[in-house]
Amino acid sequence: MQGADTAAVVTATRVWLERAVIGLQLCPFAKAVYVNEQVRYTVSEAQTTDALREVLERELRTLAQADASVIDTTLLIHPQVLTDFLDYNDFLDIAEATVEALGLEGVVQIASFHPAYQFAGTPRDDVTNFTNRSPYPMLHLLREASVSRAVAAFPDAPNIYQQNLETMRRLGTSGWTALGLEAPVRATD
Repeated sequence: MQGADTAAVVTATRVWLERAVIGLQLCPFAKAVYVNEQVRYTVSEAQTTDALREVLERELRTLAQADASVIDTTLLIHPQVLTDFLDYNDFLDIAEATVEALGLEGVVQIASFHPAYQFAGTPRDDVTNFTNRSPYPMLHLLREASVSRAVAAFPDAPNIYQQNLETMRRLGTSGWTALGLEAPVRATD
């Protein structure tokens, strides 16, 4: 991926974080690491799942070895591979197995975001799917210790998921569009 393309991917991701994730408070923990510039943005040039797995291994090791005050979380953005949501969803098993193989269970966890994200049992166009819809396919690598501290400090943590669904229902598709974000891509038929 060319430097300008990489910059555009990171910019679109940052806008999504600012307007959706932080702006709508979909993740009440995101603002602190974002403002403190502790988010690592890695735009992968991988075009195959094997290549992406190699990049994932490298990024998991980098996050686990880095000082949390410098890199607390990583967004591994992969715009050229796993653009189909079902393929992406299947890859999540490989991602989890990679965490386990590196001995990082309990150290790092992975959250999933995709332009065509669809929760099981929901229609493709259900606005609640937008909580996990990002401009590009990405794997969010989180330190378990940081997640535990954030959850302990946030008294309503168990209700975040339900609150996010309610936020998206109130906002609706037109509200999402009003955020100035590109409408998330729909899964192909």
